[in-house]
Amino acid sequence: MNQLSGTIPPEIGKLTNLVYLDLSINQISGKIPTQIGSLAKLETLFIFNNHLNGFILVELGKMKSLKVLALGSNNISGPIPSELGNLKHLTDLELFHNQLSGSIPITLGDLTEIKILYLHSNQLSGSIPSELGKCNKLTDLRIARTRIGGSIPPEIGNVKGLLGLDLSSNHLIGKIPKEFGKLTSLIKLLVQNNSISGNIPEELGSLAKLESLDLSDNRLNGLIPTCIGDFVHLFQLNLSNNKFGQKIPMEIGRMTQLNILDLSYNLLVGEIPPQLANLKVLVDLNLAHNGLSGNIPEELESLTGLQDVFLSYNELEGFQPCERPSTVVKKHSVVKRHKLILITLLPVMGALVLICALLGVLSMCDKRRRAKNDGRQNDDGWLSISILDGKALYRDILNATEEFEATFCIGQGRHGSVYKVNLLSLGTIAVKISLFN
Repeated sequence: MNQLSGTIPPEIGKLTNLVYLDLSINQISGKIPTQIGSLAKLETLFIFNNHLNGFILVELGKMKSLKVLALGSNNISGPIPSELGNLKHLTDLELFHNQLSGSIPITLGDLTEIKILYLHSNQLSGSIPSELGKCNKLTDLRIARTRIGGSIPPEIGNVKGLLGLDLSSNHLIGKIPKEFGKLTSLIKLLVQNNSISGNIPEELGSLAKLESLDLSDNRLNGLIPTCIGDFVHLFQLNLSNNKFGQKIPMEIGRMTQLNILDLSYNLLVGEIPPQLANLKVLVDLNLAHNGLSGNIPEELESLTGLQDVFLSYNELEGFQPCERPSTVVKKHSVVKRHKLILITLLPVMGALVLICALLGVLSMCDKRRRAKNDGRQNDDGWLSISILDGKALYRDILNATEEFEATFCIGQGRHGSVYKVNLLSLGTIAVKISLFN
């Protein structure tokens, strides 16, 4: 992290013994000079987080020693050169957050040593090549927020060491391949915001290590399979905006690590299973816009960690599980049945609003007083991002949180925001971005 600007000089091609080159997180602009292809001994090339434009050079395919190529977060356009498939020692290819277009070359399937492949946030089109199923050492694959269409190739299920798979926000159609059940090491599966249809295959029940599953905003239908209760390590489950019907499976109550449960905007019917009270660390619960009926289970009162509850637009009766200012359960009537779904106690809510206003005033006063004392100090036990040692770790955190997107934020406090980060080297950690740093 410097403030280097200008262009990369073509004379860099004369450094023929260079093994490691890191120009990342600067203000470098212009094109990558063709002379960089002369660096035959180069193993690591970092130029991410700059203002590069132009195309990815076909000359990079001649750098046979290259193991890491990171060009993410620039303004590079044009196609991905098929010549990159010649880099037989490449373990890390990061081209995310650019303006790349065209199809994903099938030659990337020849990268038998590749572990990390980030192609997300580009203008790529075409389909996902089935040849990627030959990348047996791949651990993290991200092809999200592009224009990729077609069906998901079942060959992806052959990459048995895969830990993270993100295919979200594309134009994918067809079904979720049952072959995904072979990805027994998978921790994160994100396929939201596509046009995937059909059922959730029962084979997915073998993904015992899964921590995050997001299939929202698709056209999935049928039952929510009972095998979903086998995801005992799941942190987030989002099946919203689909066409799932019948009852909420009581087996969801076995996912005791669940923080976020969103089944809203489906066709679910029946009662809310009281087994949801087993989800002791649940923070967000959204069952709105379904056809649920009966009484709201009293057992949900035991979920003291709930912050947001959405049960509106159902046919439920009774009180919301926890009457907190942050709990959102709207009153809704069904004209045909003339039934009052939820009762709102206005005097109680009015008193809560006054209490919140008073606490807000006190909090502002307290914040101003503490700001003077805190200064640049960060003594709350968190390690500040700004003092992390090593650009590689910082780059991994940027990639894992997609440059600290809001979807990864799990909390906000007086001194900053906290993000949940899944790193292959460290596992799941919490990272705080301090307001004073």
